[in-house]
Amino acid sequence: MWLSDFRVVLEDRVVDRGSVRIVDGQIAEISEAPMAGAALTGDGLLLLPGFVDMHGDMVEREVEPRPNVRMPMELGLRDLDRRLAASGVTTAYAAVSFHPGSAYGHIRHFDQTSAIIRALKSMGNVLKVDHKVHARFEITFPDALRVVEGLIAEGAVDLVSLTDHTPGQGQYRDIEAHVARIAREKGLNQTEAEGEVARRIAEKRSTAGDMAATLRAISATCRAHGVALASHDDDTVEKVALMQALGAGISEFPVTVEAATEARARGLATAMGAPNALRGQSYSGNLSARTAHGLGLLDILASDYHPSALLPAVLELAKADPAGLAGATRLATVNPARALGLTDRGAIAPGMRADLVIADDSGIGHVRATLRAGAKIYSDGSVVVAMAA
Repeated sequence: MWLSDFRVVLEDRVVDRGSVRIVDGQIAEISEAPMAGAALTGDGLLLLPGFVDMHGDMVEREVEPRPNVRMPMELGLRDLDRRLAASGVTTAYAAVSFHPGSAYGHIRHFDQTSAIIRALKSMGNVLKVDHKVHARFEITFPDALRVVEGLIAEGAVDLVSLTDHTPGQGQYRDIEAHVARIAREKGLNQTEAEGEVARRIAEKRSTAGDMAATLRAISATCRAHGVALASHDDDTVEKVALMQALGAGISEFPVTVEAATEARARGLATAMGAPNALRGQSYSGNLSARTAHGLGLLDILASDYHPSALLPAVLELAKADPAGLAGATRLATVNPARALGLTDRGAIAPGMRADLVIADDSGIGHVRATLRAGAKIYSDGSVVVAMAA
């Protein structure tokens, strides 16, 4: 079928009145002119590649929307699936954690996280989006090593990121701000919060040897099974160098310009959040995605915690991108696909999978419909009749 008269966003440019032919779920042909008898006429709407989201934190909150309020797993995953499809996401990496001592409590316990992962994999034939698993491995919690290695061996994990949420570095470099945050989230007074932070710092120091061994072990497991590895919250050039030595190919959410610059120099792709890019600032006071983009240090946009921010963030960054909309779109499509080893998607080109987003760019932007392998997985109703025809 032909999709005709769209502003087709190719990898290097935008075709103003282009058309795309889909055959057996793949892009077969691209025309730079409208085509008669098309299954769908865009009338100038945007046609973009489907978004490849390497880091989305939403799954835990869909399964447990309030503390200790557990929804049926199938319900939570179906709701997440619909939310992603409506945001233009066709490939989604659900970021799940293994740290029962975190502020999220038992939702990040080994058993619960493993259950979420296995449910995502088992529901692949009924969910609309292509769901993959991003295991967030807390390097200060070596007890998770055995569990994560087992899941990798099962083929249940597609990406591992090495995280360290110890106060005083990374995302939580500002100790005073972190103490205030802990007090607010856990309902502690100032003295209790300071004690909690001091305890976590002391724990990291006491397990430094175990942590080094754990890093080597998880790195070797990822290498052996061909699982992509990313660093997380890089804040120094030394940390970037360590992560590269371990095999990381992506630096997600670098918190300083220095770290992002070092990552780029060492060939790591830098990933930051779409909400950060849309708002123009990090909610935790770290590096702005717009600043990184302006310095040429941003490679990938991820939904982080708000998938509907992806399209508006792309449109916002397009205003300043040297390659305009084509350049900004690469941040959420072909760049993450390549960084994650997905060679069959991320661009509108012959032979690629027909994962597509139909959108308008009025206001902050609006996803009208989403196609995965040429099949409609979401529509707001404005294109449903033409698609059926």
